[in-house]
Amino acid sequence: LLVEMDLALVESDTITCNAAVSACEKRGKWNQALTLLGDMGVRRVALDIVTFNAAVSACEKGGEWAKSVSLLADMASARVKLDT
Repeated sequence: LLVEMDLALVESDTITCNAAVSACEKRGKWNQALTLLGDMGVRRVALDIVTFNAAVSACEKGGEWAKSVSLLADMASARVKLDT
């Protein structure tokens, strides 16, 4: 998906990537959401609370509870600033 964004000359920043992860979440595509999350890391696009929330929700909707819990641990490791 990020390659398609590049081809369409859409900047791959946190906001556009979050929109893509959220779209995966809404369509129940947890595996694509996790792929995007990984691609964001490779491209050094900042991950934030919105990114992780959408990915956790995608995994939850797909019945992938272990992956959801793993993402929560990843979020803590990445020192993502939590909403207050």
